Amino acid sequence: MSDRPRASSTATFYKEATTREAAEAEARGWTRLGSRLQVPTLRARPSLPYRHLLAYEDVFASGRCELLLGDVIALADRDPAVLPRLGSLVDSVCHDLRAAAAETGKVAPLAECVPALYLDRIRPGGRLDRWYLLRDLPFTLPHTDVTLTVQELADYTVTANGRPLTLNVAAVVDSARHALVPDRRWLAGLTQGDPTEPNIADPLCWLDFECAGRNTAVGEAANLLWYLMAMGGWLVPRYQPDVYARTLRLVLPARTSPRIDHLELHAAARHIDIQYSWNTGPGRHAAIKRALHGLCVQGGIGMDELRAFLALRILGVIPAGRLTGHDLLLVLIKLAESQDGATSLDAFFTTAPVPHPDPSERSRNAPAPA
Repeated sequence: MSDRPRASSTATFYKEATTREAAEAEARGWTRLGSRLQVPTLRARPSLPYRHLLAYEDVFASGRCELLLGDVIALADRDPAVLPRLGSLVDSVCHDLRAAAAETGKVAPLAECVPALYLDRIRPGGRLDRWYLLRDLPFTLPHTDVTLTVQELADYTVTANGRPLTLNVAAVVDSARHALVPDRRWLAGLTQGDPTEPNIADPLCWLDFECAGRNTAVGEAANLLWYLMAMGGWLVPRYQPDVYARTLRLVLPARTSPRIDHLELHAAARHIDIQYSWNTGPGRHAAIKRALHGLCVQGGIGMDELRAFLALRILGVIPAGRLTGHDLLLVLIKLAESQDGATSLDAFFTTAPVPHPDPSERSRNAPAPA
């Protein structure tokens, strides 16, 4: 993810790569995108001992951009007047992703795509195995004093909001591994590779080219949609607050988080009944709807294509061991829903937005001046 650019008289932002090879790969990715997309100018690659820097135009210090997508969402959560600006930005993002598939896309093996977000994470012994399968991961069921492991959940039947689900992480990982084999072919175009709220500036400019290159159209859609659904408004502020602290221009807190409203454990029957709500602010709700239309309706991407990529986004960003029992269970519920063949796009990404407060109500409820 991109760090917040530092204002300077030369309007230059220095990004440090982990290795020389990573810096070279990022520069190559930027070069492949520069003629097609709005991107910062890559001004130089300073040569310093033991440091691998890329010097980019600072689009905020230069006045080219004002905010990041995450900022615009937070503002739209609070003020309906910002919703058209947010809609325009999301439309532009979706247009660029569709254009990449149409203009530079080809059906290619996954092995020919940038590996960082998908192929590296699903390989045997990779991130998903380490986080979920190679250890017993205990957690306490919300609203109870019962501790289970993630593996034990597979032995329980679960009803979530009236729907029967199976919370079998090992089976999901195995299914995703079979779907995302290196030689399976996908429509892939030249994209920035990590379309998330800290990497998209307004007016539209793509930032951070660590994953730039040939990426699958469906993987890009899964990344953006899950970030809008869960990462940006919930998991990142809660578990990776430094990401927002060093990127967002306004660093406004998220308005709402999903929650488990009721959980009942039937131990003898090995059954768990759950009622949960997935509330978002009006801005985030609008962004999700706009992205669904722009990527799935207009881009022709369906839920069946998304399932394996969604599994990696849901499981492969924040270590499971860091999540509270409450949050881990919500993540696993959405994982199970994403893999259920009866789950439609609209059903999976449905959220209930918190309505904008009525201005007259706000003034009536405001405290009297001292």
